[in-house]
Amino acid sequence: MSWVRVWVHFVFTTKNRQRILKPHELRKELFEHIKENANKKGIFLDTINGYEEHVHCLISLSKEITISKTMQMIKGESSYWFNRKENIKNKLSWQDDYWAVSVSESHLEKVRNYINNQEEHHRGKTFEEEVKEFIKKYNWGYYKQ
Repeated sequence: MSWVRVWVHFVFTTKNRQRILKPHELRKELFEHIKENANKKGIFLDTINGYEEHVHCLISLSKEITISKTMQMIKGESSYWFNRKENIKNKLSWQDDYWAVSVSESHLEKVRNYINNQEEHHRGKTFEEEVKEFIKKYNWGYYKQ
């Protein structure tokens, strides 16, 4: 039997970073649905939260599901579910891109706290500022294709 424990912090955004994941109750319902659906598909989604235009997930990868497939299964089904809801003005589309950063066991609690405190975090910092911090922290440049 193989044992795999690879933690990844994912971040993905709405198409064109539209701020349609509001109000708070709607976000909470969407995140609960994403977590339940991930569980049904064999994805161990430990923590999920976000703000009006983006989502953070802490996931322990399966030995059989790639990073790309994990994001495809989460984003595809969640937008389908969201768009079938009644009384929703805007349709949800996810940006094709996403971030995926490995997390060591020793940093799990810090990452969980960071994800769980997104609303408070974004009262003082925009998503654009957060993006710049991630790029600097992980030494990522902007890659144009």
